[in-house]
Amino acid sequence: MSNAPQATRAVVTPLRVAIALCLAAPFVALLRVGSYARKDPALAGVPFFYWYQMLWVLVSAVLTMTAYRLWQRDRRTAGASPVSGTSRAAGTSSAATAEDGGAAK
Repeated sequence: MSNAPQATRAVVTPLRVAIALCLAAPFVALLRVGSYARKDPALAGVPFFYWYQMLWVLVSAVLTMTAYRLWQRDRRTAGASPVSGTSRAAGTSSAATAEDGGAAK
């Protein structure tokens, strides 16, 4: 019998689909240049082409943050630490606690 770890298949869950949509939305919205390549409506004298792209910078930041938070939630429900990928059952934690005076292990 081999001691090599077995590869696990990734499971597609609704949460992971939401993460993928959050990360893909800015690409889809900005790759269709023909849909926003125009001057009107201008916002404070700035043509639509420019302010639409700048709006997507902010929207992309929010969507990326949302995807990260959803990924953390997914990792917690899977029973693994979001940082190291190790199981909580292993008992190895590098987080500082009140018991050890706040010092990291």
